[in-house]
Amino acid sequence: MQKGSIRVQTENIFPIIKKFLYSDHEIFVRELISNAVDATQKLKTLASSGELKSDIGNIDIHVKVDKEKKTITISDKGIGMTADELDKYINQVAFSGAEEFLQKYKGKNESNIIGHFGLGFYSSFMVSSSVEIFSKSYKENSRGVHWSCDGSPEYVLEDAEKSDRGTEIVLHINDESSEFLEDGRIRSILERFCRFLPVPIFLDGKEEKDNEQINNTQPAWTRKPSELNKEDYEKFYSELYPFAEMPLFWIHLNVDYPFNLTGILYFPKLKNTYEVQKNKIQLYSNQVFVTDEVKDIVPEFLMLLHGVIDSPDIPLNVSRSYLQGDPNVKKINNYITRKVADKLEELFKTDRKSFEEKWENIGLFVKYGMITEDKFLEKAKGFMLFQESNGKFDTLEEYKKAVEPNQKNKEGKYVIIYSNDPVQQNSFIKDAEGRGYKVVTMETMIDAAFISNIEMKWDDVRFIRVDADTADNLVDKNENKDSVLSEKEKDVLKEFFKLQIDGLNTTVEIKGLSPEGHPVVAVQPEMMRRMKEMASMGGGMSGFYGNLPNEIQLVVNGNHPVYKKILSESDESKQKNMVRNLADMALLSQGLLKGNELTDFINRSVNLMEGKEKSRIITDI
Repeated sequence: MQKGSIRVQTENIFPIIKKFLYSDHEIFVRELISNAVDATQKLKTLASSGELKSDIGNIDIHVKVDKEKKTITISDKGIGMTADELDKYINQVAFSGAEEFLQKYKGKNESNIIGHFGLGFYSSFMVSSSVEIFSKSYKENSRGVHWSCDGSPEYVLEDAEKSDRGTEIVLHINDESSEFLEDGRIRSILERFCRFLPVPIFLDGKEEKDNEQINNTQPAWTRKPSELNKEDYEKFYSELYPFAEMPLFWIHLNVDYPFNLTGILYFPKLKNTYEVQKNKIQLYSNQVFVTDEVKDIVPEFLMLLHGVIDSPDIPLNVSRSYLQGDPNVKKINNYITRKVADKLEELFKTDRKSFEEKWENIGLFVKYGMITEDKFLEKAKGFMLFQESNGKFDTLEEYKKAVEPNQKNKEGKYVIIYSNDPVQQNSFIKDAEGRGYKVVTMETMIDAAFISNIEMKWDDVRFIRVDADTADNLVDKNENKDSVLSEKEKDVLKEFFKLQIDGLNTTVEIKGLSPEGHPVVAVQPEMMRRMKEMASMGGGMSGFYGNLPNEIQLVVNGNHPVYKKILSESDESKQKNMVRNLADMALLSQGLLKGNELTDFINRSVNLMEGKEKSRIITDI
C-alpha cells in the first residue's frame, strides 16, 4: 500500500486556470470589481469594529481604459495589502482572502463579502499579456508594494511608491482581447454585472458624462419594505426594464432563516397576444449579477414574472455560471411558491374587485401554477376564478353552488360548460344560457392544457365545451324530448340532412327542443375534438388524430316552426336547398364551411332570397 499527496505542477495548472476557469472572457471585469468591493467592505467592517484608526474617506472604485497604452486599470480605496499579504493571497492559487476574513470577523457584516474561491483574480490573465498590482495596506506605517507577472508562474514582488490606501490593478491587454479597450464595451459589462454593487463605481473617460456613477448602491430589494412606497417600487422596475409598462403588483422577498434571500418579484401586464418572455428574473449574489437562468430556483410557472432574487446561499460553481445541487435551492423554490400564493390570496380577500380586474393577467400565472405545482394547486383553489360569459366571476365553490343540481352528469360530477371562442360560439352560449345554464369563457393560451390537467386532479369536475355533443345532451336533459314531428317527417328530415362533404363525417339526430332555439346546431364529440386539438399542437398522437376526419353531429330541433314550412313545400329542389342552408349555417358556426362548400352556400342563399324556386337540385344531400 502506498499513501501520499497528489502533486500539482504550477507550470501545468496555471494555463488551465487562465484558459478554462471561465467560459466568457468578459467575466474578468466582474471578478476584479468584486475583489475591489470586498476590499472596501472589509474596510467598513474594520471601521465598525474600531480596528481602523483613520477615517474611511472616499471609497469609490474607478475603472480606466487607456487605448494607446493598451491597459485597463481598476483601482479601489479598500483595505489594501502588505507585501506578505500580497504574497499570501496572490501567489497561492485558490487561497481565498475573503474566506479567511470571514472566519476572523464572523458575525460582522460577513454577508457583504462576495469572494469565496480565491481564483477570481486569475481571470485577468484571460485577456492580459501581463498584470501589475500596486497596493498599500490600511495598517499604520505600511509601505507600498508592486507585484507583476507575465502569465507564467514567475512573478516579481518589490517595494513601490504609493501614497494612498488601496489597490490598483493594471491589465496589459493582449492583442486577441483588444475589444476590451473600448469604453463602450467595458461600460456594457459594468452595467450588466455591477450595476447594483454596494460601492460607487466610475468609468473614467474623457467626457464629463463618462465620469458618472455606473451603479445604484442601494437598489430597492436591499431596503426594508417599510422604507419603500409605490413610487419606489415602480421606479426600480423602470430601472430594470426601461421601456416596460408598469407591473400589476409585486412581492418583496426577505428571509434570513433557514437561508438568506432578498428580492422583489413583479407581476407584469401580459398583452392579449401573450408574447410572453421568460428569463426576466435576474439572480444576484451579494448584489453581483450572476444569471437570468433561474429555472432551478424559481418554480416553472413563475418564470413569467420579472424582478430580482439575491441570495448568498445559492450554491454556485467557481465561475458563478451554474447552480450546484444543494438542499437550499429546493427550499428557496418552495419559499417563493408559498410567498406568491400568500400574496395572491391576500389580494383576493382584501380587494376582490381589484383582483378580478387584474384576472386577465393574473389568471395565466395561477392556471400555469395549478398545472405544474401541486402545493400551489391546493392554495390556488380558493382564489382561482372562472369568468362567466356575462362578465361575472366565480370561484370553483361559488360556481358549484350556483349550478347545483342542474349541471351534473350521470356520474354526479359538476359540469363546467365553457367557451373558448365567445364570438364564434355565441349562438351556443345563448342557447345554453336560455336554459338557465352557466357558461364560462376559457380562451387563453393555457386553458386547453389547464382543462385536461385539472380534470385529472379534481375528481368532482368535468369540463365540456359549449358546442360539444355532450354539452348538448346536458342542456337538454330537463327538456321535453318529444318532437312535434311525426316519425315519417323525422325520417324525411334525416334524409335531407345527410351530407357528403370531404373531411367531414356527419350524423343526424332530431330532438324536441324549445321552438325559440336554433333550427339546427353542429356539435363535435368532446373527446375527439380534444384529441384533434392536441394533434394540432404536436401531441404524441399528432399523426394519427391529425389525419382523422372531423366528426360532426347535426342536432335538428324538431320543434322549430321552420320545418313545418320546409316539409309543406311542394318543390323538392327548394326543400333541399333550404335544409342544406340550415346545415351550412350550423357548420359555418364551427368554422367547418370552406372552399367550394362556402361558395355554394353564398350562391344558394342569394337564390333563395331572390325566390328562385327552380334553383338546381343539390345532389349531395
